[in-house]
Amino acid sequence: MSNLPSSGRQLRTEVTSAGELKLSLVDVDIAPPKPEQVIVRIEASPINPSDLGLLLGMADVSTARQVGSDNNPAISAQVPEKILPALKARWDESMPVGNEGGGVVVAAGDSDAAQALVGKTVGVLGGAMYGEYRTLHVSQCLVMHDGVTPRESASCFVNPLTALGMVETMNREGFKALIHTAAASNLGQMLQKICLNDGVALVNIVRKPEQAELLRSIGATYVCDSSQDTFIADLTAAIAETGAYLAFDATGGGELANQILIAMEAAANQTATEYSRYGSTQDKQVYIYGGLERRPTTLTRSYGMQWSVGGWLLTPFLQKVGPARAEELRQRVADEIKTTFASGYTEEISLAQALQVETLQTYALQATGKKFLINPTL
Repeated sequence: MSNLPSSGRQLRTEVTSAGELKLSLVDVDIAPPKPEQVIVRIEASPINPSDLGLLLGMADVSTARQVGSDNNPAISAQVPEKILPALKARWDESMPVGNEGGGVVVAAGDSDAAQALVGKTVGVLGGAMYGEYRTLHVSQCLVMHDGVTPRESASCFVNPLTALGMVETMNREGFKALIHTAAASNLGQMLQKICLNDGVALVNIVRKPEQAELLRSIGATYVCDSSQDTFIADLTAAIAETGAYLAFDATGGGELANQILIAMEAAANQTATEYSRYGSTQDKQVYIYGGLERRPTTLTRSYGMQWSVGGWLLTPFLQKVGPARAEELRQRVADEIKTTFASGYTEEISLAQALQVETLQTYALQATGKKFLINPTL
């Protein structure tokens, strides 16, 4: 602890009862670690869609304005009045942000498990990663192999385990192939690589021709572009060929889940031997795991009665599979962090730059192909 500062900067978010979002940097004391704890110097932390809900508090980012000073920047924005009651549980509470990160263990408690991590590069999970230092239990650290950098380890939990969780869910629920939307994202590219390695057929849905080309360049066979007039026909053909009756939808709102179910039913009916007013007997499942599209989810129910739409979240999934299986999945991530689970970033920014209005409004768009990384050491 002698070489550590007494405090470190941390990014905080607060929604006031008056409807104001406040983003700021605060100094947080660094206490000596307990026996099973380590202190990690955070050197990289991604801005994931799952971080933005807490960070932005459903504020209207178009109202964001710069406050604070050059040395201590801050942002203020307005939360729409109709949304404010839903956020009552967090009113007037300053909250840290950042689900995951990568860094180096710089101090440890006196247990053998903690001491063994000193000097190691680790991927870490546990919130409050948008800061210079983070104190964590040893179980929250995933030790990287020699030669792996904090930047490479920064996204070793949310996207990799979500992608692995999709394949695991497929196997557990008796399906044999997958459909994935917003498929050109970092997560989508990981999922494509997993499916290639594991021999699983994957139908990718994208919105732009260049996204389709990106996926084909890493080995994708089935890519359907929702911007094309032939989208439903292409999707139906891909489902019929692969048997992909399980989908994971990152968009959430709008009509995409409905279109997927329509295509699933059309594919299933290609082999039907007789008509049924109740539709095909093929189980059709769409899991919504993201909210890139803010509109309500539209379902026309024009695909028989053997279908389901539900939510899917990583944390409940890991609880369901149990600690032993979860650890196996984590170890696979560590082993393949430079290959299958390698993440790319388009922008690397400091904590202070994350609190510049123009930068915030860019990463708040959650544009596919744009990935921001916060480096608190900058």
